[in-house]
Order: sequence, then C-alpha cells, then structure tokens
Amino acid sequence: MSNVTLGFLGLGVMGGPMARNLVRAGYPVVGFDTDAKRLGNFAAGGGKPAMSLAEAGAGGEIVFLSLPTGDIVREVVVGGNGLLTVMKSGTVIVDLSTTEPKVAQDCAAAATAKGIVFLDGPVSGGEQGAIDASLSIMVGGDAATFTRVKPLLACVGKSVVHMGGSGMGQATKLINNMIVAANFASVCEAWGLAVKVGLDPATLHEAIKGGWAGSRVMEETVPRLLKRNFVPGGSVDIMTKDVSYALNMARTANVPVPMTALAHELFRMVKAQGKGGQAQPILIHLWEQWLGITVGGKG
Repeated sequence: MSNVTLGFLGLGVMGGPMARNLVRAGYPVVGFDTDAKRLGNFAAGGGKPAMSLAEAGAGGEIVFLSLPTGDIVREVVVGGNGLLTVMKSGTVIVDLSTTEPKVAQDCAAAATAKGIVFLDGPVSGGEQGAIDASLSIMVGGDAATFTRVKPLLACVGKSVVHMGGSGMGQATKLINNMIVAANFASVCEAWGLAVKVGLDPATLHEAIKGGWAGSRVMEETVPRLLKRNFVPGGSVDIMTKDVSYALNMARTANVPVPMTALAHELFRMVKAQGKGGQAQPILIHLWEQWLGITVGGKG
C-alpha cells in the first residue's frame, strides 16, 4: 500500500508527528499547513509540501486531517473551496481531529454524495504519543473503508479500533476526554490539599502511583508540577474546547454529566486568567491561589 499517495492537512503539535511517521513508513505524503515553519519542518522530514489545501487534497487518494476545531474541519471539507471540490470519487478523507459527532456525520453525508468516504478517527495520547506512534485511534464510519485504511493508521497509533457508524469515533473521543479532564482536575486538587496539610509532593507521588490512584494523567501531571513545566503539548484551550463538545453531546442526549461540567468550569477559570495556551496541569494555579501555596519548584 506504500504506493498510495497521501494528503495531510494540519501539521501542528499532533499532525506534524503523525505525518512524519507516515513518511517514515514509506508513504508519499503531500502536506499543507498555513504556518510556513510547520510546512518547512514537514519538508525537512521528507514530506512533500503543498502550497494550498487544494493541492494537497487533489493529489491524495487518502487525505488525513488534523485540525483545531469542528468549524475548521467543516469548512475544509464542505466549504466552497474545500476538499469535496477537488477530490475524486473513490477517495477517502480520514479526520484525526477532535470535533463532534454531528460534524462528522454532516461531512460524511456530503462526502458520500460525491462518491468520497469520510471517516472520523480522533486520536488520544498527546504530543508524545504522536511522536512515538503510540496513539489510540477510535474510528467511525464505513467498516470496509476502515479495513482499507487501518494499515495506515497503524503507522501512527498502537490501538486502532472501529467504533461503529459515522460520528462514533468522535463520540468515543469525547467520552475519553471527559475522563481525562476530570482526572487532571482531581490530581491538581489532591496535590493542592497535600501540600497544604504538609505532605511532600514528590514523596506523595512515589507512595501512591502504583496503587489505584495511579494513571497516565497522574504521570503527565505530577512531574510537570514538581518541575513547574507548563509548556504544551496539549493545552487548556484544547481541553476546554473538547470538553465543551462532550457537554453538547450530553445535552443532546439529555444525560446529566455534573462532574464533566465542573471540570469544564475549572478549565474555563484558568483559561480566563490568560493561561489557555499552557499545558493542562496549569490548573494547579487555581489551588495555589486559593490556598496560598506553591506545589513543586519555585513558581
């Protein structure tokens, strides 16, 4: 399948490493990003840079998207100068972005009308997972097309699972992010209390990380707290957006999700302080302000 030409739109924190991993696997990849530095990095890694969305889309038999929001995905796919105006019948779009089920379903319906298949395949695992090709990928859409593209997805992720019809990949990712957001908040809350009552934050981590409280989110969060490292990877802005999508899904289904709503408010609070571009563990600043403490190294 390495003779299949791929397109890749969005070469940022997640998309850049994913596109490079496809290049390393031997696939010809034509990539586009509106950021010239990202495009240059992609070219330096062996990818073929395109000068426009249309150029990247027109040449690709399978085109991947890794874009910031559902509105951008919708515009890139079904907009007046979008992919559906340049891609041929029989081609495939795989959206690796995190959006909403309705966005995926609308894009899939519009693509089907043009003889194009649209799969929603959001990813989880963060920047390091994208670099290491160890992402979890949850896919919604046509099962036969999923089988066709699974070898490609296996170049960027360790777990590639078909979740059902169109939109079900996005629904799965939003459930995932509900759990992740609450976990970030609970770890920061716990470490704030721990320092307030006199526990050493590093020793606490050593004591409990191997028990039931241990998690990948804890292992992402606590070292950042100790080193005061809030450089993204994933950011407060992205988490706030993703959890807002989960809340929309819950409201549509008339399902109460009070823990998710509270986690969303905490992320909104730290975003309102101007920290939206920083990594999710910056949530600790809320407890530090409330309690008059500092967790970890000098802040």
